[in-house]
Formats: sequence, structure tokens, C-alpha cells
Amino acid sequence: MNWKSFIAGTLTGLIGGYCLRKIMEEQVPLSGEKVLADIKHAFKQEGSIDGSWMQMKPEDYQKHAIKTKVYRGGIMRTRDGERQQFEFIADAFTGSVLDVYPL
Repeated sequence: MNWKSFIAGTLTGLIGGYCLRKIMEEQVPLSGEKVLADIKHAFKQEGSIDGSWMQMKPEDYQKHAIKTKVYRGGIMRTRDGERQQFEFIADAFTGSVLDVYPL
């Protein structure tokens, strides 16, 4: 075996592994705990949180032509002596909040 073949094979393997890793990262949803922690952190910027919940299994979601998997959850907080409850929908792959609405 000559050195050119060895180097070409090594480089091909490294590039292929890197590309496969990037593809796999895009296909795997984030953990529900991570998404909930990020959302709680955002809500804590406006005050304390009394409680939170989230479905840990992603579900299919479609809005118009956009299809993805999402986590659904909720946040409870007290602001100015009044209890506020919110539900949210977060993208399972990016953790981005797609919708938040008060109850």
C-alpha cells in the first residue's frame, strides 16, 4: 500500500464521518428537559416561576405547509399578585418557541 492511497482513504473517512455526524444531529430531537430548561430561563427573565410542565414525547405538528415535531408544555407564574398560566409549543429539533398563549 502506498502513502497516497492511505492518505486518500483517511481523508475520505474523516470527511464522510463529519458529514454523517451533521446529518444525524439534524434528525435527532433535543431532549425535552433541555427545551423546558431554556423556556423556563426565558420566563425567569420577567420574574419567578411557580410551576412548569411539558410532554416529553415529541408529537407531529403542522401549520399550513410546515410540518415538524414539537413539544407542548406550560408555565405558571405569579405577577403583581395575580396567577398567570401560559401554554407553549416548541420545535423539538431547535428548541425554538413556535407559539405561547395565555390560558
